[in-house]
Amino acid sequence: MWIDTHCHLDAPEFEADRDAVVARAREAGVQQIVLPAVAAFDFDTVHELAHRHGFAYALGIHPLYVMQAEAQDLTLLADRLHTWRDDPRLVAVGEIGLDFFVPGLDAAVQLQYYTAQLQLARAQGLPVLLHVRRSADQLLAGLRRIPVPGGIAHAFNGSEQQAQAFCDLGFRLGFGGTLTFDRSLQIRRLAASLPAETLVLETDAPDIPPHWLYKTAAQRAAGEGSRNEPAELPRIGAELARLRGLGPAETAALTAANARAALPRLSAL
Repeated sequence: MWIDTHCHLDAPEFEADRDAVVARAREAGVQQIVLPAVAAFDFDTVHELAHRHGFAYALGIHPLYVMQAEAQDLTLLADRLHTWRDDPRLVAVGEIGLDFFVPGLDAAVQLQYYTAQLQLARAQGLPVLLHVRRSADQLLAGLRRIPVPGGIAHAFNGSEQQAQAFCDLGFRLGFGGTLTFDRSLQIRRLAASLPAETLVLETDAPDIPPHWLYKTAAQRAAGEGSRNEPAELPRIGAELARLRGLGPAETAALTAANARAALPRLSAL
């Protein structure tokens, strides 16, 4: 059984054929998917999709959306987390974090929302799904100030020392389509060498397509799409298996167990 620990099934890219996307994922052997929210406008959407399809969800405000967020969005998040606190499909607070790559984002505002959401996660006893983009050290500093029950560092692309620091705080590390590219030397090295219990798999669909779906900028400009799907997870997992010298079934079992350890409510699903 494969678990996709990060998929934005609510994204508009899936509007036309969402049920078919889910069917393809299940046919490929992906039996569980975690749907993280990115802003207040999709809290109810990911909740509804998770219940409709038997998946899991997380609630949070993504760092790329904090500049459009308002104070009442945090109030709404706190309310939803309280209202749905006994929902077994609510597995984490997320997607939250910091992004110091995209220009034009106010670092102070990001830190404000990150800190507030860590406090909510701690109050509810929930793990977090972290957006990590040139921000690992700052995220770690926040986690040391406001400890939470672990979680997943999504799309991890840091150093071995940063990886170990996240793991020391009870986190697993998310790997996806990027590890399928030969030129992703650091990510492939980490995926091959980190302790097996630290690894989980994700697609981040419709984003971060694996190499077999990748389109160049010129191709995209010409109208060729490169939408990622959760059905691609087993093939991504097979590449992780090859890097580590494992079989696909062993890799599926290993990463699924790690996902349940990172997000304990998955075990009941």
